[in-house]
Amino acid sequence: MQIRQNLVALMFCLCALAIGVQAQTTGTLRGKVALTNGDPVHNVKVTIIQLKLSTETAEDGTYEFKNVPVGKYDISAHLERTPDILAKAEIASGQTVTADFEIRLEAVREQITVTATGSEETTFNSIQSVTIIGSLDLAKKNPISLGEALDHELGVAKRSFGPGSSRPVVRGFDGDRVLVLQEGIGIGGLGFQSGDHAEPIDLLSQDRIEVVKGPATLLYGSNAIGGVVNAVSGHDEAHKGVRGYVTGIGGSTNNQFGGSGGIEFGTERWLFWANGGGQRTQDYKTPIGTIENSFSRYGNASGGFGYFGDKGFLSLSYTADRRNYGIPTEPEHDHAGESALEDEEEEGHGHEMVRLNPRRDGIQFRGGFRDLATPISGGTFTLQYNNYRHDEIELPDQTIGTQFKNKSFLYRAVFDQRRSGRYSGSFGFSGLYRDFKSIGEEALAPPTTQNNFAAFGLQTVDFEKFAFQFGGRVEHNGYSPDGLRDRSFTGFSGSAGIRVGLGGNNVFVANYTHSYRAPALEELYNNGPHAGNLTFEIGNDNLVRELGNGIDFSLRHNSRRLRAEANYFYYRINDFVYLAPTGKINDGLVEANYAQGDSRFTGTELRFDVGVTNNVWLLSSLDYVNAELTNTSTPLPRIPPLRARVGFEAFAKGFRINPEVVMAQDQNHLFPTEERTAGYATVNVNASYTYTQKHYAHIFSVNAFNLNDKLFRNHLSFIKEFAPEIGRGVRVVYTLRFF
Repeated sequence: MQIRQNLVALMFCLCALAIGVQAQTTGTLRGKVALTNGDPVHNVKVTIIQLKLSTETAEDGTYEFKNVPVGKYDISAHLERTPDILAKAEIASGQTVTADFEIRLEAVREQITVTATGSEETTFNSIQSVTIIGSLDLAKKNPISLGEALDHELGVAKRSFGPGSSRPVVRGFDGDRVLVLQEGIGIGGLGFQSGDHAEPIDLLSQDRIEVVKGPATLLYGSNAIGGVVNAVSGHDEAHKGVRGYVTGIGGSTNNQFGGSGGIEFGTERWLFWANGGGQRTQDYKTPIGTIENSFSRYGNASGGFGYFGDKGFLSLSYTADRRNYGIPTEPEHDHAGESALEDEEEEGHGHEMVRLNPRRDGIQFRGGFRDLATPISGGTFTLQYNNYRHDEIELPDQTIGTQFKNKSFLYRAVFDQRRSGRYSGSFGFSGLYRDFKSIGEEALAPPTTQNNFAAFGLQTVDFEKFAFQFGGRVEHNGYSPDGLRDRSFTGFSGSAGIRVGLGGNNVFVANYTHSYRAPALEELYNNGPHAGNLTFEIGNDNLVRELGNGIDFSLRHNSRRLRAEANYFYYRINDFVYLAPTGKINDGLVEANYAQGDSRFTGTELRFDVGVTNNVWLLSSLDYVNAELTNTSTPLPRIPPLRARVGFEAFAKGFRINPEVVMAQDQNHLFPTEERTAGYATVNVNASYTYTQKHYAHIFSVNAFNLNDKLFRNHLSFIKEFAPEIGRGVRVVYTLRFF
């Protein structure tokens, strides 16, 4: 009996000790989320980023986390289609800490990224350099195409064959070396393949666009050797009630007109959503006249539903995108005195009028589990089917010259490891089956199927003052063309990075990446006239894989009155694939072989923002890329010149104004077939007014661009010789948010 009593007493003491220890090692975090006028906002997602713990605000805007382990944390508040709000909190033993948030529907400098590592983290702490463009900024720009919307973001330029087809170029990398995703998975378009092909993404329905600069091959694939552009639409959490948006756009100089709308309806477990809209522009005007056949049209619709339980979720969605845009053509001119070579070019593809009509249908299924008390705490599974096709239609007789069909099925699974002390990580696998066909006079490659499979892992050791991250990826690509020999490639990519806190809101980041890229289908098998790249392309099925080694350094500061970032990168890519002109003209186009040579990319990105007062900020940025073939010191084609932006941003209650000057140096570092482009400076002014109510927000904005009506040309444009950039104009946007 005495032994039993002693055991009971011992158990009681141990339980009391455990409770006492818990009380001494945990605390409480609570707060409130409100609009700038003080009205509370319900159903806002509040997240402790390092712990991956989330909750939603109540009707009165309050939230609470209990039993939070002692430590320093980044806290985010996110409401769809509004900028993230960030705060820092230090949880002390047994204490309650308050962190309140104010939702501001205006520009921000730091947000939360999910693309860099697959998990939420601040852009300040990310080991890779990340730029985020929110939905409000996307609407104020030119959201007719992805390249137009992202042009002049830090480290991002646009490749162009007219406004409807422009695509982002990241740190000088283009085409198959920049991977465009939606919700972290491929969309099946052919924008990487040709300068005149668009990316079928509706920008007005996106919550944000995330750009990961530098090799992202580890998580996303060998064709992310230059970077990743990921469109995030949200719809990943259930919430009670209705929220949505309506946006309208009108603009001069290209007679832009369009709009978009979306709605979400949710219960405690279920979420239903639908989006739709479209835009149209006429031929745009420049200081020297109108650029013929530069019009664009598009319409889109999407919808889906999902179930989100405590430990698991499932969702199904469908997207339809329809586009129609012209390819600007060099105007007719007097042939007197032209050379025989120029006459031969005109007899080929010089003055054909062509429009394209891309159509994409996509179906996505997502599922997963989370917050499990097992070594694997969560996982996400994605299945995506894309049916993309477009015709190249010759004008004015409307005959179809070439048809492109690209069907793809993609799958991806990512598993999160339960955090154990300082250690966390994830691992997974992904794959692709692609069925490509082209039919007609520019059927460059034979019908080809591509199979891809990869396995990857990423691990982090976080010591608070510094963190170490490393990982690897093994990837296989196989091509099976009709009538030509099969090719198969298997390679490894790896990375290691470190983040060191320097105190005083400073952080230093260093990153090393070993990257691998298999040659693209087009590089292996193309053979024929390709007006979209202005070349007669001759593929090479003997190409070998590209291997790259690169380093990135970043120094960042983020405080109340100063936000600064300095990035430097250096990449060496062995067996770099490029088009090498032969000196011949074939079918009116410059003949070029796909060849290989060692290359070097180096550059820098600088951002320096100073808060003169609480309501006035001086803004500045600069970026530069230098890229060449190392064996011959030959500059690579279509590399952006040195660029800079200088301006200020002022706030007064709901008003915001942002005048700026955008500058570019002349580009004299030229590939043998390129021509010099002159430097330029343009003046822009962005202004907006935001009026908020308890469940509504009205945003009125005006974007006046190229106010000095400067005649300038984009060095990355395939048609810059006869199609300069748009002249003086204004764009007006109205957006209604309800939540």
